[in-house]
Amino acid sequence: VQLVESGGGLVQAGGSVRLSCAASGGTFTSYPPHWYRQVQGKEREFVASISWTGSIPRYGDSVKGRFTISGDSAKNMVYLQMDSLKSEDTAIYYCNDPGLGIWGQGTQVTVSS
Repeated sequence: VQLVESGGGLVQAGGSVRLSCAASGGTFTSYPPHWYRQVQGKEREFVASISWTGSIPRYGDSVKGRFTISGDSAKNMVYLQMDSLKSEDTAIYYCNDPGLGIWGQGTQVTVSS
C-alpha cells in the first residue's frame, strides 16, 4: 500500500486548496487518518485527523476554523479542505495512516502573500 497525496500548488493568501490522499494498492486501516505538514528545517506538525466512525475531527491550533478534514471510505480517500490560507501555511503536506505506519511523498502547498 502507498499513500499518495495530491492537490497542492501555488495559491494566493486568502484562497483555498483541497488536498487529497489515496491509499493506492490497498485500503486505509480503521485507525484515524491524519494530515501533517512540514517546513524545511522544522519538525513535522500535526494538522488534522478524523475517525472513520464519525467522531469529531481534531485540528491543530494553527488551522482550527480554516481547515476541514474529511474521509470517504467508499472511495478510499481522505481530503483536507484548506480555506483562508496564510503564508505560514506554506509547507509540504503529508497524510498518514497510523495503522499502516507509512508516509506518502507529500504535496507542496505554497501560499503567496
